[in-house]
Amino acid sequence: MNTTQIQLKISLSEQLNELLTSKATLVGIPVTQLVKYLIIKEVKDLEYPLFHMSESTEKKTQQAMKQMSEAIDASDFFKQLHES
Repeated sequence: MNTTQIQLKISLSEQLNELLTSKATLVGIPVTQLVKYLIIKEVKDLEYPLFHMSESTEKKTQQAMKQMSEAIDASDFFKQLHES
């Protein structure tokens, strides 16, 4: 599985940085790995949010899909125009 990595820049107070560094040293890992672990631990039970479209948007989407399936492919026509 290929996942894109996002870089996150945060500012910490000296005290918080010292606490994180101390904890990371205690468990023998880099601070960044500790921060990743803490974030994962915090969000692991959350479900990815699903947003449902409104009835109006759903109707418009269905209409657009129907129009798309009925559309004519005009690419050959435009190729012939270009070649003429």
